[in-house]
Order: sequence, then C-alpha cells, then structure tokens
Amino acid sequence: MRLLVVEDEEGLAIALKRGLEAAGYAVDVAHDGLVGLHMARQNPYQAIVLDIMLPGLNGYRVCARLRAEDIETPILMLTAKNGEYDEAEALDTGADDFLAKPFSYVVLEARLRALLRRGGARTRTVLRIGDLWIDPANRSSGRGDVQIRLTAKEFAVLECLARRAGEVVPKIDIVDQVWSADFEGDLNIVEVYVSALRRKIDTPFGRASIETVRGIGYRMTGHGA
Repeated sequence: MRLLVVEDEEGLAIALKRGLEAAGYAVDVAHDGLVGLHMARQNPYQAIVLDIMLPGLNGYRVCARLRAEDIETPILMLTAKNGEYDEAEALDTGADDFLAKPFSYVVLEARLRALLRRGGARTRTVLRIGDLWIDPANRSSGRGDVQIRLTAKEFAVLECLARRAGEVVPKIDIVDQVWSADFEGDLNIVEVYVSALRRKIDTPFGRASIETVRGIGYRMTGHGA
C-alpha cells in the first residue's frame, strides 16, 4: 500500500517514512501543503498522513480541497497537543481521523490500519486468487487453511500483483506501488522478491500462480498448477 506523508518537520517526516516503510508500506513525503495537494491529486494513495501547520497551504485547506474534488483517500490529520478545536476542525474539513502530537508510532500505525479496514482502499477486504488469500488490512496471507508468513516487502509485492490479478503488471508499476517515488535502484529488484514469493506461496503447494511475461513483468492467475 502506498501512503503520502505531508509534514514540514523534516526529522518527523524522515522517522515516519522509515517506520512505515519497515512495516511494508511505500511512502512518499511532501514538506509543503501545495506539493502535498498536487501529489494527492496525481497518485492513488491508500491513505494520507497530513499535518495541520504547513507552509504553502495548511492541512485544513489541503483536506477541504481534496474533498471538494471528490478525492476520498482516507486522511489521518496530525493536530497540536490538547488541540480540541484543531481536532474538531480536522473532522469538519473531511479528515477521517486525527492524532495529537506528540504521539506514539505504534498508535499511528494502528490508526492507519483501522482506516484501511474501514474501507480506505475502496476494494474488497480480502483478495482471493484461487485458494490463495491476501488480507491487506491485517497484513496476512495464506492458501486455504495454511497461513503463509511473508516479509513486509514480499507482502507488498504480492498485494500489488493480486489487486491486478489476470493483468500483466510491468516491473515499473510494481516499483511505483511498493517502493517510494524516490526509488533509484535497479528494476530487477522485483525479480528477487517474485522469486522469494514463488518459494513461499507456490512451490510448497504445487502451484505456479505468478507467471513471467518476458520483457514486461508478471501476471498472477488462480489456475497455475
């Protein structure tokens, strides 16, 4: 899942990016309200973490403009400590939840999971391809009754492919969804994670659900055997 963090405090923005990426999210960061608004308009984020006090355009106005344009991406707004008026205005402008600074990172991640469970991704709660299932909200997966343990990045690659099951997904699309926008590495990193996924979700079950489409990318199917 791809998230946008709009926070002008550089240290906090870096910490949030590192923590959320370690949890398996792809994270883009904007330090300015106008830049954040532009990025939120241009990219299909699953959720936005939005500070109130921002240069260029404050968080209230960013949120209000997105809602006025019918962009329904879930927004978790960061408010001032004990700022009950901030919290009220955050909800009035269209935010889905708020969190007062300073906050616990554990609570932040739990709030994001709750937003996604409530339908933030606007898709099915559990993805199913044959007997393979992927639960994005709980970050779990398996075949039938057997749960399969994946690393955060493996799960993110699997979810990306599962959401487009039956389609050929180019490597660049996987990188855009799973890694952040500033990724400058080799696209062949995708091959490493697809190989790891095959060893976990296919080989032990006699399946071949991830097909390689040479020169393009990968296709996930439910009938590979």
